[in-house]
Amino acid sequence: MKPLRVLTTLATAALLTLGASSMSHAQGVRAEIGKPLQQASELLRAGKAREALAKAREADAVGGKTAAEQLLIDRMKAAAAQRANDFPTAIAALEAVHPKVSGAEAGQIAEQLAVAYAQTRNNAKATEWANRAAAAGNNSATLRQLQQFLLSNSGDFNAIARDSASAVQAAEQAGRRPAEDDLLRLADAQNRLGQTNAYVATLEKLLLNYPKKDYWNAYLGRLARKSGFSQRLELDVLRLRLASGTLTRTEEYMEMAQLSLQAGFPAEARRIVEQGYANKLLGTGAEAGRHQRLRDLAVKQEADSKASIGNLATEAEQAKDGDALVKWGYAYVTLGEFDKGIALIQRGLAMPGLKRPDEARLRLGMAQIQSPKTRAAGLQTLRSVRGTDGTADIARLWTAVQP
Repeated sequence: MKPLRVLTTLATAALLTLGASSMSHAQGVRAEIGKPLQQASELLRAGKAREALAKAREADAVGGKTAAEQLLIDRMKAAAAQRANDFPTAIAALEAVHPKVSGAEAGQIAEQLAVAYAQTRNNAKATEWANRAAAAGNNSATLRQLQQFLLSNSGDFNAIARDSASAVQAAEQAGRRPAEDDLLRLADAQNRLGQTNAYVATLEKLLLNYPKKDYWNAYLGRLARKSGFSQRLELDVLRLRLASGTLTRTEEYMEMAQLSLQAGFPAEARRIVEQGYANKLLGTGAEAGRHQRLRDLAVKQEADSKASIGNLATEAEQAKDGDALVKWGYAYVTLGEFDKGIALIQRGLAMPGLKRPDEARLRLGMAQIQSPKTRAAGLQTLRSVRGTDGTADIARLWTAVQP
């Protein structure tokens, strides 16, 4: 754990601004105590924490101290010791101060004690004081960070999951984006507990709220193993990898191009191969000849598709085959003919007996977001996909892909 640098309490900070004479006058502090305390405050402001602590100890050595004098000394010792990273001394001073204060200051002192105990790796005492700080009404960001750290170190992943899920839910209910750290803790706990579907759902929230390549990789690597996910959507996972910049291996480009050819989208396959060549992942090494054969096949089939697609789409429309219309409509989209493709998919969706209406809506949304003039409608279409076979998951992810 990196040292948590906690500032002194407001009361201690105020003390550092007082001159020796005003301190003596306001608090009834004798000069032999007030002078070294004032020197300590000046040394602290100069960044000389160890020298300040020595001056606080000099004041503490004076005999016959009143309760008020002792409280001021302990405050100064706590402030100096914290800044000097002398945590045992800080703990002793803060524990002496805590019973003598109340209200918000008691919560602040308890927080500092929790941090100091955490720095000495006494997590049990740190947890005790963190709980006391919270009970006193302290809800600072530092305290919450410390509580989460202590909980993570406890190994109680059920508790970590509950705490993090509660924070995520509270943010969502308030219309706020959940904190990235809360989502990461929740995902880690769920993964350790073997809660695969819950873990994947949290990864999705991370991705949708913080679309970083690491989260794309983690989520897409798990998505195909999600319970109920259809193997038919394997190409869709690779499409998302390509769109998110996480398709980075030669075998992935080869697999995606081959799947596109098998699906009847040679124009898409040809573009994938060309991108692989541009990225120097294809066309080199021992398999360069195989790469070139795939490239040639995609080019040939793309030419054949352009020559035959019109007749195939007409036949599908005359046969009132909605599934075929959706397929050929998306094929038009891969050829760059968005308007024609979108219109065919919409006609296919309107026909009765469609085998997979959610997948058809997914294709429509994917087609629409590729055209600037229909992107807004495409996002709305994607949000309407409700399939439990992975189509809804794929649709939600397309809403996170930047245009």
